[in-house]
Amino acid sequence: MTSLLQNVEDLLVLDELASAEDDDEARAEVSDGAARLSEEVSRLELRELLRGKYDTADAIVSLHAGAGGTEAQDWVQMLWRMYQRWAEGRGFEVELLDVLPGDDAGVKSVDIEVRGDYAYGYLRAEKGVHRLVRISPFDASGRRHTSFASVDVLPVMEGDALIEINPEDLRVDTFRSGGAGGQHVNKTESAVRITHVPTGIVVACQNERSQHSNRETAMRMLRAKLLERKEEEERAELARLRGDQGAIAWGNQIRSYVFQPYTLVKDHRTNTEIGNVQAVMDGELDPFIESYLRKEAGGTP
Repeated sequence: MTSLLQNVEDLLVLDELASAEDDDEARAEVSDGAARLSEEVSRLELRELLRGKYDTADAIVSLHAGAGGTEAQDWVQMLWRMYQRWAEGRGFEVELLDVLPGDDAGVKSVDIEVRGDYAYGYLRAEKGVHRLVRISPFDASGRRHTSFASVDVLPVMEGDALIEINPEDLRVDTFRSGGAGGQHVNKTESAVRITHVPTGIVVACQNERSQHSNRETAMRMLRAKLLERKEEEERAELARLRGDQGAIAWGNQIRSYVFQPYTLVKDHRTNTEIGNVQAVMDGELDPFIESYLRKEAGGTP
């Protein structure tokens, strides 16, 4: 905040000099500086909205294809790329945890971990069903198709104290990785699948060469899923106590991505729209995330 105030003071001084000396080059510098300050203020305002219990945590993002076969599986791969680009644009790290390839193209499901300041706080705005409308490249007749994919976002919780897991409640299976990674990956049973027997929750990781590393990553995923389950149970109990007042009804999709006959991405929760669909697919998600967070906080989207 101190550096921001100093930048404002420096710009004010430069603006006075530009006016006194009628210096167009200095005026241009003031204009550029003001634009940068405006962006920085917006980022600080957005950060103030991230006050959730786990907003500062890293995030596990899970994508799953809905009905639609190859078309839906291709949509999952497109969304995977979109989140990868968004994360890279923020300087976040992305690690592939698990992927189930599609039958002919795309992927049926994929789990990634996004590491960076407030990764979960930002990405929780993406949780829900995402709808694609386009002329399918897999349809020889050139017909328009609608596909759906679900996006689930969980916080990465470090430390066993956050969620107690009884080792006797776990069934651990090892298997050979079926994904890319060279011959070494497939020589040993380094991939790990963990089933939490009491809840039936299953997690898997096959990205690392070491079975130990895969097990550690899978346990992080399991903690996150158990935490989500616990919080859902608490919310359900609170809703029961409140009666109908606590019920919230959501539509099937939170956002639609239309490629044909026009281009538009629209978030149905906030009515935020962007006409440049390619920019969104290249990771321009901040307008949607910001609008959602502002609405959640009770402000204007």
